[in-house]
Amino acid sequence: MKFTTPFPKLLRWLFSIALLLLVFATIMRVGFFFFFNKQGQPIGSFSGALFLGFRFDLRTVSLFLLSIGVIGSIPGLHPFKNNTSFKIWSWVIGIVLFVMTFFYVVDFAHYAYLSQRLNASVLNYLEDAGISTEMVWQSYPVVRLFLLVFIVTFLLIWIIRKFHKRISASSPPVSRKRKLVSYSVFFLLLAFFLFGRFDQYPLRWSDAYALGSDFEANLALNPFESFFNTLKFRAKKPDPNKVKEDFAFLADYYDWNKSDSASLNYTRYYPVDTTRAAKQPNIVLVICESFSAYKASMWKNPLATTPFFDSMSRNGLFFERCFTPTYGTARGVWATITGLPDVELQLTASRNPAAVDQQTVLESIKGYEKYYFIGGSPSWANIRGLLMNNLPGLHLYEQENLKSPRLDVWGISDKNLFLEANQILSAEKKPFFAIIQTADNHRPYSLPPEDTDFKVKKPSEDSLNRYGFRDQVNYDSKLKEYNAFRYTDYSFQKFIHAAQKEAYFNNTLFVFIGDHGIAGEVGEMFPRVWTEKGLTAEHVPLLFYAPSWLPAKRESLVCSQVDVMPTIASICNLPYRNTTLGRNLTDTAHLRPFAFIYNPDTKLIGVVKGDYFYREQLTSGKEEMVSIINNEKPSAEVMNGPVKQEMKQLTKAVYETASYLLVNNKKESSQNKK
Repeated sequence: MKFTTPFPKLLRWLFSIALLLLVFATIMRVGFFFFFNKQGQPIGSFSGALFLGFRFDLRTVSLFLLSIGVIGSIPGLHPFKNNTSFKIWSWVIGIVLFVMTFFYVVDFAHYAYLSQRLNASVLNYLEDAGISTEMVWQSYPVVRLFLLVFIVTFLLIWIIRKFHKRISASSPPVSRKRKLVSYSVFFLLLAFFLFGRFDQYPLRWSDAYALGSDFEANLALNPFESFFNTLKFRAKKPDPNKVKEDFAFLADYYDWNKSDSASLNYTRYYPVDTTRAAKQPNIVLVICESFSAYKASMWKNPLATTPFFDSMSRNGLFFERCFTPTYGTARGVWATITGLPDVELQLTASRNPAAVDQQTVLESIKGYEKYYFIGGSPSWANIRGLLMNNLPGLHLYEQENLKSPRLDVWGISDKNLFLEANQILSAEKKPFFAIIQTADNHRPYSLPPEDTDFKVKKPSEDSLNRYGFRDQVNYDSKLKEYNAFRYTDYSFQKFIHAAQKEAYFNNTLFVFIGDHGIAGEVGEMFPRVWTEKGLTAEHVPLLFYAPSWLPAKRESLVCSQVDVMPTIASICNLPYRNTTLGRNLTDTAHLRPFAFIYNPDTKLIGVVKGDYFYREQLTSGKEEMVSIINNEKPSAEVMNGPVKQEMKQLTKAVYETASYLLVNNKKESSQNKK
């Protein structure tokens, strides 16, 4: 093949590199489609997403070419002037290609795990590098993936060197005028590709979310757009005047006194209800790892993953439409304990030194010994700091304080964690409030070989695909996740059966809440928007279980993870002080139900209220509203009327207020020190 185009060598070389990289990026995008298209739709139906993705790739490649073109134009660094400069460029380009290939590999793994393209939130894992590295090592074929990165990088740089050799061998003279015109056109084209469109405003990564579904948006993006654009997004400080306006609007939702808007006083006091018996029962709150609703038996999943929990839900107060404010264990633990959505944009709130001091409902519950049990280390995500800073006298049990052997990166098995917690709690003579945080329903999905009475099941791959486990890489991975989910139910059963033998059981309220759900394909179990809008990542079971004294009821009102603590206090008839965004779910006479949802990766905020889900993107302002009860579009009356307007205002008001309270909800003792 001869390169005889009458353009300068450098431009011909850059053009050939551009074609190679665009082909590579297109292969990666098509591969992404076939790897993650769980709905079985033909690739032709995603032409808009693929074309937008090509434009994103063109911008990424143009930035790379612009760098080479500008630096390579310097005579001493021109890759065709001398052999030394070409060797330098070979190394530089090789490093860039290695990083690029590495980004794609991590991006695929990130999406397989979280159903999100690679973004700046991945840097959170550097805060707990040891645990994160071990989890990755146990979950992924790291050696093979690095070998793949090296092979692909070597192949790409080999092709680029071949381009250079052939262009060097065919070098027709180019006049000064032609060079000037060629370089001018080249830089103008790159400038246009970087801008991305004929419009007043440039192409933005948020344009991907105008395509209609989360999968199309993710298909259009590449890891560089999603990572670097989320990296540069910075949180703004809440405007106190706007927060005061929101206070007046939200007062009817949160039982605030509107006259307190000037001082932003969010405090509400709830005394003992003298018409009810003062029980002071024990409380055990279980924060359940990745307890995704659509995978569980309580919604009639045919795979029978959680039959024991299903039986408990029929004998307790069960909320079937509970949502976590956002995705992620650290954010879920934060919301459960503090009663506030974690609306940090990059690091989680638990890692923010300015936010770690919080006034919580749990702290205001007096007369209880307080326990926290975790099979691994609470140093992960600075959960230890959140707990110890806000709960004086907390008895914290972690892996090093427990007797059972370590199972994997997350510490001891959930079953052993439950049984050891039960043993410790059964010896407690005072009323106790204990939190148990599980971890086994998480990669690497380990099963303890000691539990021989737990029988691994192997449903067909078609059944796994249809009922919640489609999103794993292959059949073996699906089986591992499926059986880990079942093992969670097995662990619940072992715990409750052990607790039933103890004196504390009949005077104890057991509460179970998922730390978050898992984004995935719900098939026909829920309307399509649950998959398309990612609601599965936040939909979790919430159960209050005390069969000897708490009436059983299945409740369909929309509620939130932040409501757990006030509801516990109310059920147990305990006096408490509430400065958070959590509400008592048993006060149905005054409750205006809704759940706030925030996605820090895509910068989407929204609320589920009634039969609808409204959300809006912070960067572009694009908004949408969908039905969560069927596949029909909301009527024009709903879309253009007061229902949508209220949900829009509620979304923004809760987001602004949560942002304010993250650093302005300090303990009373801390405020008194000022």
